[in-house]
Amino acid sequence: MVKSYQELVVWEKSMELVERVYRMTKVFPAEEMYGLSSQLRRAAVSVPSNIAEGQARRSKAEFLRFLSIAQGSRAEVETQTLIAERLGYVSKQQISEIVLLLEEIAKMLHTLRAKLTTNH
Repeated sequence: MVKSYQELVVWEKSMELVERVYRMTKVFPAEEMYGLSSQLRRAAVSVPSNIAEGQARRSKAEFLRFLSIAQGSRAEVETQTLIAERLGYVSKQQISEIVLLLEEIAKMLHTLRAKLTTNH
């Protein structure tokens, strides 16, 4: 086990996701401030937050549970990003960059969960 969640590449990538989501939602219409923009930001923040909380609990079972929650939040960000694209709030280029990062995070979360599950 790592000493700190900050040593995890998946946590760092998730922090990058938060930055990208915040920059992306700055251009959303004002009426979305308390709607999709807020929802997307909260879901994005949830990904690294749950990775950090799970690792900090120092229990494999708890870490696995929080990684699962992070994976759910990641899927939420992906869905809401696709909604933003459908509504015309962001370009296909912005979406493709975020979707690639989301896919990378999904693979990393899956790999980390698999390693934790097989290491007894």
